[in-house]
Amino acid sequence: MSRFCCKFALAMEWKKVVGETLKVLFPLVLGGAILYWMYRGSDIRQIRHVLTDEMDWTWMLLSMPFGLLAQLMRGWRWRQTLDPVGEHPRTSSCVHAVLLSYAASLLVPRIGEFTRCAVLKRSDGVSFSKALGTVVTERAIDSLIIMAITGVTLLWQMSMFGTFFEKTGTSIDTIFQQFSATGYWVTAICGVAAVALLWWLLRRLSIYSKVKATLRGIWQGIISLKDVRDIPLFAFFSLGIWVSYFIHYYLTFFCFEATAGLGLSCALVTFIVGSIAVIVPTPNGAGPWHFAVKTMLILYGVQDDSALAFVLIVHTLQTGLVVLLGIYAWVAISFAGVRARNRA
Repeated sequence: MSRFCCKFALAMEWKKVVGETLKVLFPLVLGGAILYWMYRGSDIRQIRHVLTDEMDWTWMLLSMPFGLLAQLMRGWRWRQTLDPVGEHPRTSSCVHAVLLSYAASLLVPRIGEFTRCAVLKRSDGVSFSKALGTVVTERAIDSLIIMAITGVTLLWQMSMFGTFFEKTGTSIDTIFQQFSATGYWVTAICGVAAVALLWWLLRRLSIYSKVKATLRGIWQGIISLKDVRDIPLFAFFSLGIWVSYFIHYYLTFFCFEATAGLGLSCALVTFIVGSIAVIVPTPNGAGPWHFAVKTMLILYGVQDDSALAFVLIVHTLQTGLVVLLGIYAWVAISFAGVRARNRA
């Protein structure tokens, strides 16, 4: 009997290890496969030439502070939502937790939401369940904002798309005819991955639902919005986050000759398409984001090689910013912990 129990325990442990390994490997393999398919016939030397000789780095450097500002506003807004549930962490701790969470999501997509709650619990003793509840509230608000922006952009661009199709003689049928079989497979895989992510999130949340106290904490965090003290400031942060993200992206258009003249409308459309694409669980949307933005740029008249160079360079540099901010946050949190122990 004891031998059977040992074998059962080993089997369960092995299943857990395999499951955790797949959670890490699947997003990497999916993103890598899409990137390989997109760039398999590209001349990497040409992309390197664009990066070193043709790109205007001034605009790229100007865009980077807005990427930082978006994450800072997330930290400041999170501090606001924690007050009504009786949690009062330091503002710096909230900011550092957010910065670190984005870097953590590069390793395991969507783990950042749990990471920042765990960081805040460790650094400032904040209830994990209450913090998670406020994160759920934030995500719901962000979803509403991006849906509103999407709706406005679609209405705004409807006539412009009609003009584009009329002048170029392009129709929806010809677009689908040009869509290769591989393109359909990539789209289908991305859809399956999105469903798998939803299933994983629901399963992860079901673990917390088994614990009554934790469920109560999450609910308190979700309804915390109604008790936020400064609603106008909260609204300013919520809108400011997405405005900052957009400017962070839009300024990169001026780095390249092929995209510099496309205008605000193209930037908005590709920004929204890219924001939706990152729902697919890959590190920072790598692969799906490249595919979605590159496809839309081509519809706006950008040559295939130029579109491929744009998405690869912009995504890589913006991901590099996330990594640097995550490293800074990790160092800052570590030093704060050392100082706290020394004072004790």
